[in-house]
Amino acid sequence: MKRFFKIRWITALLLVVSISFFFGFKSGDNRSFQIAKNLDIFNSIVKELDMFYVDTIDPDKTIRNGIESMLYSLDPYTEYYPEDNQSELEQMLKNSYGGIGSIIRYEPKLKHTIIVEPYENTPAANVGLRAGDIMLEIDGKDLTGNMNVSNLLKGQAGASFKLKVQRPGTEKPLEFDIVRRSIQLPLIPYYAMLDNKVGYINLSSFSGNPSKEFKQAFLDLKKQGITSLVIDLRNNGGGLLDEAVEIANFFLPRGKTLVTTKGKIKQASNTYKTLREPLDLEIPLAVLVNSGTASSSEILAGSLQDLDRAVIVGNRTFGKGLVQTARPLPYGGTMKLTTSKYYIPSGRCVQAIDYKHRNEDGSVGRIPDSLTTVFHTAIGREVRDGGGVTPDITVKQDKLPNVLYYLVNDNLIFDYATQYYLKHPVIPAAEDFEITDADYADFKATVKKADFKYDQQTEKMLKNLKEMAEFEGYLADSSEEFKALEKKLSHNLDHDLDYFSKDIKEMIAVEIIKRYYYQRGSIIQQLKGDDDLKEAVKVLTAPERYKEMLGAPLVPLKGKENSSAMVR
Repeated sequence: MKRFFKIRWITALLLVVSISFFFGFKSGDNRSFQIAKNLDIFNSIVKELDMFYVDTIDPDKTIRNGIESMLYSLDPYTEYYPEDNQSELEQMLKNSYGGIGSIIRYEPKLKHTIIVEPYENTPAANVGLRAGDIMLEIDGKDLTGNMNVSNLLKGQAGASFKLKVQRPGTEKPLEFDIVRRSIQLPLIPYYAMLDNKVGYINLSSFSGNPSKEFKQAFLDLKKQGITSLVIDLRNNGGGLLDEAVEIANFFLPRGKTLVTTKGKIKQASNTYKTLREPLDLEIPLAVLVNSGTASSSEILAGSLQDLDRAVIVGNRTFGKGLVQTARPLPYGGTMKLTTSKYYIPSGRCVQAIDYKHRNEDGSVGRIPDSLTTVFHTAIGREVRDGGGVTPDITVKQDKLPNVLYYLVNDNLIFDYATQYYLKHPVIPAAEDFEITDADYADFKATVKKADFKYDQQTEKMLKNLKEMAEFEGYLADSSEEFKALEKKLSHNLDHDLDYFSKDIKEMIAVEIIKRYYYQRGSIIQQLKGDDDLKEAVKVLTAPERYKEMLGAPLVPLKGKENSSAMVR
């Protein structure tokens, strides 16, 4: 009976909406007619399915699938959140949730969820949960095969529960009494004064209230005596636009236009200016970016570039120039939908993917560089739209070796770090820790004992080449050459572990340090050999080069196009 009334309610709602459209559109308004007609068709289809389909349909699931398919045809940022899924949207906007504060992962081989990384100073860390702990029960409920443990861990702040885990290296399961808390994900997981009085701030998100924490970190670094600053926005996927404007305002004069949004309706079009007096207009700035730098991160990096206030270092950003707004829906639902595009000070939009013009198969592609437009910074430097923010200094990224991918994917590095933690109660400070030759020899022995297998791309390509040579009739005359090449490229685990030891050691060190010093420690470890940071420090500690990079471009003197005479 409840299901009958649910269907009646849904169809009645759709009918009311469709009728209102029929009587609401003006005569001759074909667009309104098309909307009303299709809503009426959709309403009729739902009723027909419910009455005549051979199996009983779930109305919530069926209509939800229809909604998701409709939104999927637009862009990946326009999403529907029903009443029972508001916590996900709230976590996205506020960067907080009620829970224990830990990254978890379901392991199919174990048929259980494991703790991957507890966050520092959270219930998970405070009660003593560790990376590698296997979650067995929550309040007596068996978790075997349960892939939705995350939902069980989340809940009302202040509520308690019992968690039973199996810890590697212990015989009996351990039980923990945990009280959920409002978890604020780290916004500034690490900041410090580096060598040469260079300040460094890692900003992980623009959700919540990062501008407050950023200001505190910056003022603390100023007290320590920094003379320049690196802002790390790599892998920062964005968040609140206002927060990006607020942080930019720390380094730009009051009254500067930073972002303009343009949408279909007047309410979606706004101008965002710096409203406060800045903290520092003179300190040299460098901003680190990569392909994971998106949305509000691109607003901050792009605005500082367009106003010639910072040198951008790293790799081209993601290219998200779309703005979303949360709109309330009936019965507690919310829709987050794209309402406008944003434009930074030079007038460019960094949106890289054209969702409006899809290919015949429904796929979308990046706007080609040939179709982008040249804009200019405040002082006249060339910048382009349509493809994210291109750094002033591009740093070549080394590709990770294939063997490392499989070592991570098979959890061999993760499991080794877990065992290392059991054997070593303490380690040196994160700044001083390193993987010794003895440690790496132990790791290699662990890998061999595990009978580790992995695909070598060279073997695959050679096999494909051999098949093609045979197909085209060249194999018979090249058989000896192929045999010699196969011998040289034969699978050799010892060779790969030694040849790529630098990259593998780095990954092992990061995983081990997390066990002792949490996210802060892993960032310290990754910065040790960070090429982007090295380039940023180089330009910040070379005043003339810094000034030249942010200065007006050289132009030929009038009438001297063929001479070497140039002026700024």
